[in-house]
Amino acid sequence: MNRDTIIGFVLIAAVLIGFSWWNQPSAEQIEAARLQDSLQAIAQAQAEKAKKEAKKTVVDSSAVDSVAVDTTSLFHSALNGTSEKIVLKNGKLELTLDTKGGVIRKAVIKDFKSIDDQPDVTLFDEKDQNMTFMLAGKQENIVTSEMYFTPSEQTDSTVTMTAKAQNGGEIALKYRLGKDYLLSLSFESHGLANIFAPSYKEMEIEWTDHCRQQEKGFSFENRYTSIYYKESKSGSTDKLSESSDKEEQTEEQTDWVAFRNQFFSVALISKDNFAAGAQLSSTLEEKGSGYLKQFDAKMKTAFDPTGQKASEFEMYIGPNDFRLIKDVEEQSAFGKDLDLEQLVDLGWWLLRWINRWFTLYVFDWLTGFGFNMGIVLILITILLKLITFPMVKKSYMSSAKMRVLKPKFEEATKQYDKPEDQMKKQQEMMSLYSKYGVSPLSGCLPMLIQMPIWLAMFFFVPNAIQLRGQSFLWMSDLSTYDPIIEWGKNIWGIGDHLSLTCILFCGAQLLYTWFSMQQQKDQMVGQQAEQMKVMQWMMYIMPLMFFFIFNDYSSGLNFYYFVSLFMSAAIMWTLRKTTDDKKLLAILEANYQANKNNPKKQSGLAARLEAMQKQAEEMKKQRR
Repeated sequence: MNRDTIIGFVLIAAVLIGFSWWNQPSAEQIEAARLQDSLQAIAQAQAEKAKKEAKKTVVDSSAVDSVAVDTTSLFHSALNGTSEKIVLKNGKLELTLDTKGGVIRKAVIKDFKSIDDQPDVTLFDEKDQNMTFMLAGKQENIVTSEMYFTPSEQTDSTVTMTAKAQNGGEIALKYRLGKDYLLSLSFESHGLANIFAPSYKEMEIEWTDHCRQQEKGFSFENRYTSIYYKESKSGSTDKLSESSDKEEQTEEQTDWVAFRNQFFSVALISKDNFAAGAQLSSTLEEKGSGYLKQFDAKMKTAFDPTGQKASEFEMYIGPNDFRLIKDVEEQSAFGKDLDLEQLVDLGWWLLRWINRWFTLYVFDWLTGFGFNMGIVLILITILLKLITFPMVKKSYMSSAKMRVLKPKFEEATKQYDKPEDQMKKQQEMMSLYSKYGVSPLSGCLPMLIQMPIWLAMFFFVPNAIQLRGQSFLWMSDLSTYDPIIEWGKNIWGIGDHLSLTCILFCGAQLLYTWFSMQQQKDQMVGQQAEQMKVMQWMMYIMPLMFFFIFNDYSSGLNFYYFVSLFMSAAIMWTLRKTTDDKKLLAILEANYQANKNNPKKQSGLAARLEAMQKQAEEMKKQRR
């Protein structure tokens, strides 16, 4: 072996040793890996323990829960005990806590009628929801769901749950229920600093909920049931898909995570935020199961092992009422802009702005008079029609002008029927529009202004909890469908019922479409009229499509659309009957006489068409 070979081996060895040293994990990385392994071990230990408990014989189920106790555990005295229920309540909310796990097992929201005609809504009970706090120590893991806590300092609105350790330390969960729907929770540890690594600064929370069906319309309620969360840095609120199974990881820290169904929510708020990378999942349930979705959330938040600082949380457990949530948010002690009112889905940014600053105020004003909610929807429709009437009338008058001028336009452009003369035909029509003082676009632009309001109500009405359980005429509940006939089997595209308000809505849509088509047909010239024949069949199909979409929707929304479209058709019919075509034509003729000798009286569109015509003729000459 020569010198060069020896030097080569020495260099290769140096490179390998250096590379291994450079890539070895840091102390923080080693601790993070150990923590992750510990948390995985927690889940595995829980599963094994559940199997053991399932095989054990219950000695006295009325007094003591039989649990296998690990006598080597720091908290082995807290691993065996008696499950005791603790109730916190006020005039609006009743919460049942369990000394086993030290968390909420049942939530009852008062004064909201349940789906089974009970006076209060049970949002969840011990079969549906669970929350577990997990800590990874140097020698063992601490899982609150396995521990029995001792209650103290108990009143109607407060309680402290304590689990004692063998070394004299303890874990305490302190609850305080506010005056309505806000619950404060403090997680504290004392005398346990030595069991955690010096770099340990986070706890993990596993939160699950089997979301109950609270309304009659399973499919409709499911459209508004999802996991919501608010990002701390950007301030935006996002949600998981309502229509399919979904798993998602948060990209930044979050202020809160909420399990939301159509009219009620449970939101967990962290004072120190939840770390980025929280795992959220939503799984659809079958119709008839009594549940909508299975929600799971795995989150991490700050934890102080020294006990000098508590991990503080707040929970909103209540109805999705925009004004109410705004008031409750002001009670928060965290000093954050929580923006919890985003739990009330008012639509996309423009539609939300309309609902937030117009519809809500009008709705609150009308409900303040004590009107029935069906009357409120009618009054809102009338008010919107009054506001938009000037635009509607302007649109109609523009169409009426086009209608009375149709014979003159046909006569003036009949020599341009060849395909190559279509540019000249359009130019001539634009010139006539200008001389008669008619704008072909004014007939449709004002109508487009009404569309955002129509769409805004699509989001507002299904999310208005004030409509829940309210009856009007034949509708027993304005927040769900109103069947005139039901059958037990689900039919694709229709469901298991026929909704009367949906049928009325589609009938009003058909009537309104007929009026609109007649109005447009009376003003079309030449090929436009032929194209209109094809278009009208497409428009008549729309009401049929709406039936399949809206048959499951709330009767309140269908009723609003029915009233709105019926009024629109009535307004169009009234304007048609009160318009004097001869008088209108005389005014237009006067405009024509005043402008026919004025070459400058030409619309911008007509000028552009004329320029395009000249350019086309010039190109044709060049080709020749």
